[in-house]
Amino acid sequence: MKYLIVGLGNPGTEYADTRHNIGFQVLDHLAAAAEVRFAPDRYGDRAELRHKGRTFILIKPSTFMNLSGKAVRYWMDQENVPADRLLVVTDDLAIPFGAIRLRAKGGAGGHNGLTSIIELIGTEEFPRLRFGIGSDFPKGRQSEYVLGAWNEAERKVLPERVELAGKAILQFGLLGLASAMNNFNKR
Repeated sequence: MKYLIVGLGNPGTEYADTRHNIGFQVLDHLAAAAEVRFAPDRYGDRAELRHKGRTFILIKPSTFMNLSGKAVRYWMDQENVPADRLLVVTDDLAIPFGAIRLRAKGGAGGHNGLTSIIELIGTEEFPRLRFGIGSDFPKGRQSEYVLGAWNEAERKVLPERVELAGKAILQFGLLGLASAMNNFNKR
């Protein structure tokens, strides 16, 4: 069985260590742990991870966040993966830092990457892993916060939370979304 895992973020070194790029960070961790490498491909960097009889196609879009739907639509078609075997990994301001929430569907919640995906694949019914980045910013400074680097305290905790998100992704493929939600939405 094949799964398409898309980590949202922006390409380029200036965005590499920012909150908005947590999707890239989670996929980088998964690829490194499995000793697979990303290679440039159409609309993004692609890696293929095989785990316990499942194939996980990892995509880090090169389209910038606001056009993520182009990459998702292309790779869903290219790999013949339906929306229920797509998992989008994204940052979320509404969740405390480091918490993860798996969901089967939902709106964009003001997230431009999710808006683009919903528009281009034509449905809100696709799984997503929302990684909490918190909302510790002054009014009117959301963009600076989201595109800002992790602070010292966050950097200390980030590796274990990224690892947890990686485990949730693998369980999504191995045991299904409901099982992954039960096991990881509490942690």
